Amino acid sequence: MPVVPSLASSLYDFNTTFRFLVIVDGINSGAFTEFQLPTLTVETQDIKEGGQNAYVHKLPVRTTPGTVTLKHGVLYGSELFAWYMQVMRGEMADATRQVVVAMFDISVDQEPIMIWGFFRAYPIKWSGPALKADDRAVAIETIEFVHHGFIVE
Repeated sequence: MPVVPSLASSLYDFNTTFRFLVIVDGINSGAFTEFQLPTLTVETQDIKEGGQNAYVHKLPVRTTPGTVTLKHGVLYGSELFAWYMQVMRGEMADATRQVVVAMFDISVDQEPIMIWGFFRAYPIKWSGPALKADDRAVAIETIEFVHHGFIVE
């Protein structure tokens, strides 16, 4: 099964300003102008070998993926907010989702350049915009989520 379900049909109202399309469990959820990839860290354990004073062995213990952040977005519906509210209510058993972020070329053919698929993800931070009567504010300022692994296509 491809990571991005029917991507061509999801671009019916895609603006080239918003280069990052977000699909949550196969539902087109929104488009964003910024996408911050997670910082990947490998924890190590120091092993001091007897008689070896020149260096300390550093053995890998576990990897720790950071969070993913999307900024300045417009939403196609209320799915992202409903997902965040599910986590806020503590309903974690059903809160993990597959999140796909597709980066598009700004040309008119709107072909994806890269696609990231995040597994068992859930949101941990939501920031709304400052709404003003005389300004066209975006529907969401920031959403940040954690994940349990990802792939890049």
